[in-house]
Amino acid sequence: MWMIFALLSAVFAALTSILAKIGIDGVNSNLATAIRTVVVVVMAWVMVFLTRAQGGIPQISRKSWIFLVLSGLATGASWLCYYRALQIGEASKVVPIDKLSVVITLILAFVFLHEEFTVKSLIGCVLIGAGTLIMVV
Repeated sequence: MWMIFALLSAVFAALTSILAKIGIDGVNSNLATAIRTVVVVVMAWVMVFLTRAQGGIPQISRKSWIFLVLSGLATGASWLCYYRALQIGEASKVVPIDKLSVVITLILAFVFLHEEFTVKSLIGCVLIGAGTLIMVV
């Protein structure tokens, strides 16, 4: 089931890039990011209440709060940079560079989460990096 959600995520991320590139025309990138963020916040809270997950808020540990807030700050920084790059660059070049996050995530997961970094992971990272380079040059 995780693979279906991952594929849907990729489809929606692709739509996000195209829709954002069209929508950001003539709009300050920070304002566009704020509008997008409000929509995401509303959507997320609607899902929380539809699934009745709001009852779990008191059980969230201090550590989880800290890391969720840090993750939110990283997401915000990523979105601000992404929208600015998308506003001044071509989507066909901005998006592949943005997807280098896959390579960076694999490296960070190895260093901080002690996840396995295999030969297959290394080859994938090299191919993603080479593919990105080919697409943006």
